[in-house]
Amino acid sequence: MRATLAEALGIRVGLLQSGMGGVAGPELACAVSEAGGAGCLGGYKLAGEALSAALKRLVAGTDRPVGVNLIPEVVGPEDLDLQLAQVLEETPRSVYVSLFGMPDDAVFERVTAAGRALVVQVGTVEDGVRAAGHGAIVVVQGTEAGGHLLGTALRDDLVGELRALLPDACLVSAGGIGSADEAARAAASGADGVLLGTAFVVARESMAHPVFKSAVIASGKADTVISDVYEIGWPGRRHRVLATDVTRDPDQPKKFIGRTVVEGKPYVVPRFSAAVPTTATSGRIEEMAMYCGLSCGAISGELPAADIVAGFARIFPGAEALEAGKG
Repeated sequence: MRATLAEALGIRVGLLQSGMGGVAGPELACAVSEAGGAGCLGGYKLAGEALSAALKRLVAGTDRPVGVNLIPEVVGPEDLDLQLAQVLEETPRSVYVSLFGMPDDAVFERVTAAGRALVVQVGTVEDGVRAAGHGAIVVVQGTEAGGHLLGTALRDDLVGELRALLPDACLVSAGGIGSADEAARAAASGADGVLLGTAFVVARESMAHPVFKSAVIASGKADTVISDVYEIGWPGRRHRVLATDVTRDPDQPKKFIGRTVVEGKPYVVPRFSAAVPTTATSGRIEEMAMYCGLSCGAISGELPAADIVAGFARIFPGAEALEAGKG
């Protein structure tokens, strides 16, 4: 019998928070985990002292299962190896490893040998089968998702294909999930839990810039587009974003349009950067990458992370709730 996401990670609600670089800081991740889901720190390109500082706040903020998301294709094998070493050395076993996209086999083996739970997000049947073969919890991303897209299939179609091939795997549905009703549809397609990104962009604890949050809240499905214009820092991927002057006119010059700060270090932001606008960003926010999935139509305002998690508890309850319901 396959385990649900809640059972696999030992959480009270079968819900993962996407480890969105810039947006998902330790505060958001810990708030989600304390509420019963599984939060996740966006590791992106953090390394060295900057990663250590974030990990320290993550560990101090919760003793519940919580993750760190790393991106193999963005940092490359050598830097991923260094990031992974820091995570494994500087955090307890309650911290799971989350990967956006597929790593080398050695990475799977290293995480497993360390006794850590591993979550891998995929966008194809082939990658899903391979990740499950290594014992990973498989997040199945459909093109309804906001952010960088790993495939071309719709969420429920891809989950259904993988469930037919992997009857015992723990599959988590991702893309366009902003309501309990949508989560129920994901469950009906064969998912054991859900991953939410856009819904947590507007969480009170999110580090998304207020203009970014307001834009997501005001938007509907038709306001998102799939584009490849935000490629500086993350080339070669299509992404679903809110339509902007930049997506409408990709021939503009690649000049600097803002500034930001990441773990105390300042950076300039060029037009077409993959970096999201955060509370530490200034400049032409409305031209920056505002990743947004089709779930935006179900989002009506800023909420505490705990309230967002609670909205999905009846669809993917933890083991304790299931046992109580049998009594």
